[in-house]
Amino acid sequence: MAVKVAAAFIFMLFLLSTACQAKLSSAFYHKSCPKAESTIRTAIRTAIARERRMAASLIRLHFHDCFVQGCDASILLDETSSIQSEKTAGANNNSVRGYEVIDKAKSKVEKICPGVVSCADIIAVAARDASAYVSVGGPSWAVKLGRRDSTTASRTLANAELPAFFDRLDRLLSRFQKKGLTARDMVALSGWHQ
Repeated sequence: MAVKVAAAFIFMLFLLSTACQAKLSSAFYHKSCPKAESTIRTAIRTAIARERRMAASLIRLHFHDCFVQGCDASILLDETSSIQSEKTAGANNNSVRGYEVIDKAKSKVEKICPGVVSCADIIAVAARDASAYVSVGGPSWAVKLGRRDSTTASRTLANAELPAFFDRLDRLLSRFQKKGLTARDMVALSGWHQ
């Protein structure tokens, strides 16, 4: 059963990670920042070694980012006079964690390749590396990279599209179906909400 749930989860992340952008490539940073993925991996493993449940939190962060506006790091944008942050949406506020882990990974990548690697790609790689780190011999996949970071966020859209803990089953299924995901995908993702 665990293998089936993991397989469904990987398939769902693959759909969310690739459906939102065109011309993505697992080799996107091979020339412009060849140590990007290993640098991110080290930062993620360090964070999870300190707190094991951070793995689930990073996977959830990626899921919640991709569910609103696509996988564009809009979930990382703070509240400003022109941005209503997705961080304060009902499903994210005091619930989604791991922002500081992504910030630390971004800081480390910036030291070796300033202005090259997007936060959206760091979130996607972090979710993959978190899953692989806590599942010895478990799921890993080639992450398609080349996403661009959003300059906008929408709390309204986040409130409208993200699954809520009080949603009835039919509403949950409908939210996932609108994203091209199945009931199985929904169960796999819900299992990572720790």
